[in-house]
Amino acid sequence: MHEELENFERNHVWDLVEPPPNRRPIGTKWVFKNKRGEDGMVVRNKARLPRVSSKEGIDYEETFAPVARLEAIRILLAFAASKGFKLQQMDVKSAFLNGFIEEELRKAFYGLKQAPRAWYARLKSFLLKSGFVMGSVDKTLFLLSRGGDTLIVQIYVNDIMFGGLSHALVSSFAEQMSREFEMRLMGELQFFLGLQIKQDPEGTFVHLAKYTRDILKKFDMGDSKPMMTPMSTNTTLGVDVDGEAVDQKEFRGMIGSLLYLTATRPDIQFAVCLCVRYQASPRTSHRQAVKRIFRYLKFTPELGLWYSSGSSLSLRGFSDADHAGCRIDHKSTSGTCQLLGTSLVSWSSRKQTSVAFSTTEAEYVAAASCCSQLLWMKATLSDFSLKFGRIPLLVDSTSAISVAKNPVLHSRTKHIDVRFHFLRDHYEKGDIDLIHGVSANQLADIFTKPLEFDAFMHLR
Repeated sequence: MHEELENFERNHVWDLVEPPPNRRPIGTKWVFKNKRGEDGMVVRNKARLPRVSSKEGIDYEETFAPVARLEAIRILLAFAASKGFKLQQMDVKSAFLNGFIEEELRKAFYGLKQAPRAWYARLKSFLLKSGFVMGSVDKTLFLLSRGGDTLIVQIYVNDIMFGGLSHALVSSFAEQMSREFEMRLMGELQFFLGLQIKQDPEGTFVHLAKYTRDILKKFDMGDSKPMMTPMSTNTTLGVDVDGEAVDQKEFRGMIGSLLYLTATRPDIQFAVCLCVRYQASPRTSHRQAVKRIFRYLKFTPELGLWYSSGSSLSLRGFSDADHAGCRIDHKSTSGTCQLLGTSLVSWSSRKQTSVAFSTTEAEYVAAASCCSQLLWMKATLSDFSLKFGRIPLLVDSTSAISVAKNPVLHSRTKHIDVRFHFLRDHYEKGDIDLIHGVSANQLADIFTKPLEFDAFMHLR
């Protein structure tokens, strides 16, 4: 508490004055939290004095502040591993107290709606004045080029990871930040946003093993019988109106825990996303499906993402679809994934927004979704000085490829929403190259439906 109050005084957050007429003082309360390391041990006791109430238009206006997407973080990890440099980490103490706001307070502080925006504006201004260039797509990415060397900085509120091949450039940046803000230099990146990260000369391993063990214990699944796949091929989840209702709060807690775990576990993505659809009215059959995922985690607690130092930096995508897979509304499921060399950096399993009349249409819509993500990644990677020609997109449907390559309308495709035809547009522009892939090696198949053990293990 004393440290927090000293930070307020040092940053001159407010002046002590008599309250103006017809104005109520700001409501605050102390919030205490233990910050834990990757081993679960308490590394710091934190105290915050946030504001607890504010009104839009009176106390704040704009509040938006960008944060890094998980795909962007994984892209940087894969890029750093391929280039052979280690990422470092730093943390800004009481970051929000450094932000300047337009309202009556001198500085932003915790609990103010506009505090994240004010802090981001302050940090961005400092980095740009220091010679950094902001990413053209990812506004939380900053790059500094000097003497042929490049320093890369990725920010997530007050957590900052940075690195480059030049040790001098990295050290200079750390010194600059320490002079401008009160910093906590944490050395080599090991624990970021809950992700456990192990960097070595062969590559980088990203996982959530500790978190997996914690949620198994939390939901009393630590002694459960392990399963070798997250979902049985016989599973056909539906509304199940005749099934016994279960505790909605517990079910949503289990789903929320699993959703975070998908940040490093693409192998459970489809199973989790399927169970998410039944949060409004969960039944015993839905809880059994969720428990099956936990039992699979009991069998594979240490799995994660491996980014090899020997990986190339080529970009490719895979897309697949399960036609009319949803038992409720007969909508299809799109599965996509994108790789940077051999490093899997992005993936999705998502029910399509409209009913597909044919397998061709379902595959075409999935390919359009994958194309959209590839274009975002292409633009993001251009900031890393990586250029790409035609990006290969592997689809196992020859008819969907034909629709994209040939502007032919017939009974099976004339109704396809025009927004999906940008796939054809970017094929004609030369941004992507649609390639037929063998179904057995279609990586995105793992995101569309439950698979037999052998197929699941092969694709995983």
